[in-house]
Amino acid sequence: MLNKFALLTFWLGSMCFPAAIAQSFCHKAGKPLTVHCAQEPAPVVATALQLFDRDVRTVLGDSLQYVEEAGDIQLSIGSIEEWNMKEPKAPLSQAFAVRVKKGQLEIMATDPHGLAYGIMHLSRLLGVSPWEWWADVSPMKKSEFTLPGDYLIMQAPSVEYRGIFINDEDWGMMPWSSTNYEPEYGRGVIGPKTHERIFELMLRLRANLFWPAMHECTQPFFLTPGNREMAARYGIYIGGSHCEPMASSTAGEWPRRGKGEYDFVNNHDQVMQFWANRIEEVKAQPIVYTLGMRGVHDSGMKGAKGLDDQRCALQNIIAEQRILLSEKVNNDLHQIPQVFIPYKEVLDIYNHGLVVPDDVCLMWCDDNYGYITHYPTEAEKARAGGNGLYYHISYWGRPHDYLWLGTFSPKLLFQQLSSAYQNGIRRMWVLNVGDIKPAEYQIELYCDMAWNIEEVTKVGVQQHLVNFMAREFGADKGFELASIMQRHYDLSFACKPEFLGHTRTEEKNPNYKIVSDLPWTEKTIRNRLKMYAVLSKQVQLMRNTHIGQDRLDAYYQLVQYPVQAADQMNRKMLIGQLARHGRAKWSKCDAAYDSIINLTESYNKGFYNHGKWNGMMDCHPRELPVFAPLKHCTFSKPMKQESDILYAWRSDDLCTPMEGKLSTITGSFKCASADSITIEVSVVPTHPLNNKNLRYKVSVGNHASQEFEVE
Repeated sequence: MLNKFALLTFWLGSMCFPAAIAQSFCHKAGKPLTVHCAQEPAPVVATALQLFDRDVRTVLGDSLQYVEEAGDIQLSIGSIEEWNMKEPKAPLSQAFAVRVKKGQLEIMATDPHGLAYGIMHLSRLLGVSPWEWWADVSPMKKSEFTLPGDYLIMQAPSVEYRGIFINDEDWGMMPWSSTNYEPEYGRGVIGPKTHERIFELMLRLRANLFWPAMHECTQPFFLTPGNREMAARYGIYIGGSHCEPMASSTAGEWPRRGKGEYDFVNNHDQVMQFWANRIEEVKAQPIVYTLGMRGVHDSGMKGAKGLDDQRCALQNIIAEQRILLSEKVNNDLHQIPQVFIPYKEVLDIYNHGLVVPDDVCLMWCDDNYGYITHYPTEAEKARAGGNGLYYHISYWGRPHDYLWLGTFSPKLLFQQLSSAYQNGIRRMWVLNVGDIKPAEYQIELYCDMAWNIEEVTKVGVQQHLVNFMAREFGADKGFELASIMQRHYDLSFACKPEFLGHTRTEEKNPNYKIVSDLPWTEKTIRNRLKMYAVLSKQVQLMRNTHIGQDRLDAYYQLVQYPVQAADQMNRKMLIGQLARHGRAKWSKCDAAYDSIINLTESYNKGFYNHGKWNGMMDCHPRELPVFAPLKHCTFSKPMKQESDILYAWRSDDLCTPMEGKLSTITGSFKCASADSITIEVSVVPTHPLNNKNLRYKVSVGNHASQEFEVE
């Protein structure tokens, strides 16, 4: 094991010293980069060095060369504080510093995770994208790797546990992994080869917590040999979602390991043994234990009816789970990371008086569509276990899924995560990422904010997107590509491609399964179609004239497919709406459907990656009506008619409704004498926050304001 502080020193077999900056770091391509480790590297450090070695080979053409002696250089062990890191995070863990000293590179860190992140920082400096493998962003060759003599960077995480959740994997991650990337295990298994790629991405993005895929279609993570060993190599904590307590994937494991009903009240001994067996298996591995209990998969707990009974049962469950942890893992429970997730009906039980031990992290949730439903009170902020966040950028469920195109608004993500952090949610963040693809950018924005929220705030969400596109496709293309993608995100924020059928999922009413008109006028529809058509043409022009061959696959995955598939989905659904009223030709609607199929086939087959992603992209997840070809029919009911809007205001900044805090939108207009005016107010979210309904006030001129409640 490494001491609390460790130092890695990198120096060069061939040094070059420019006359103007003699102390700069400079390594010429084609020669080995010599490395000295002060101590035997911990597993996560050794893994990071292996990745860095691969990156050096790719960019500079040679490998790392390890030496036991440091030559004339003295190795020192120091602390971050000695390098004047101001206001370090508490606890100061996973921190690192990289500096150039007398022509050498030095990495100092507080612990093995910090060392690994410092090494991965060098890969970024080499020009290697975290998405090098996952988005086919091939690193550029370099003739040398240089840093100025005064280079110094020090970093520590804003959020202690930063994680992702692979979820709803039925149409992407599972079929791609088990039939294409590692078919040797057979369909339904996401094995260690796939998880190694996931964990590599996480290490490069400085994430350290993983909730594995947990649908019944997938063999559970811990039941697949090699999975948990791979997590240990990459320094990844394994956790579980709101319905997977005690490191047990209930939906897939209870039918195999459990006996009787998954019912703590009426089948107590078997449920406790189910949990105890798992803890015994993994007690030596870093785990973030989820406490509590829900039903199998995403359902309510069995055996207790009514809030009083549910609260009592859950109180007993948590107490007995902690006894297991103290007996099998560590008798000092404060040393075991634990989380309680009041998701859906569990929030009602929590609000009914459930007492969660002080050292347990409380993980709050969004409403599945990106709006956080609870911010911690002052008492909750003061808890030793801190507060966490479970957040969706992909979702399966009522009233509608969004599993396909990764259209979640970066502006909303930035605003909500910023608000969470400002309100004391800083211990643990987990992002539901679906299948990872095609939500690459949102995942990076989330990970960057979890790692260094101050830096992202300083840069701003728009510039962050520009920087992402510039890194992947060249500095001269960053602004234009970011502008295209932001307009695409804005249009999808108004209505996601999956929502264009005006349908709902998991509803008993059969009418919600039938595609019907959106409440839009013909003018609104044609304007939207025109805006998407412009974006699609811009994307195609960029591909034809500005994107190099080595970036074509990356461009298709990150830009072209999301924008052009969304364009064609809008064409299919909206031209179809016009055609139902005799205002467009059905042939254009049908052609748009065919285009979606062709675009998706190109994604899966690839242009130059020889089908690397075959099975990952499904353009009709769950076979919902919105994804099917539209039936040619005629509607007799007229479309919504255009109304005369004299003035419209929209806030460019998303506002968070918070108790005691007001956000204001103002505008001026002129109006001839009239008996009345109609003011239409659109708000999101519309659900109560912290159990209090949302309210707003409207005032015109010198008249007194009127208060309204969002119902």
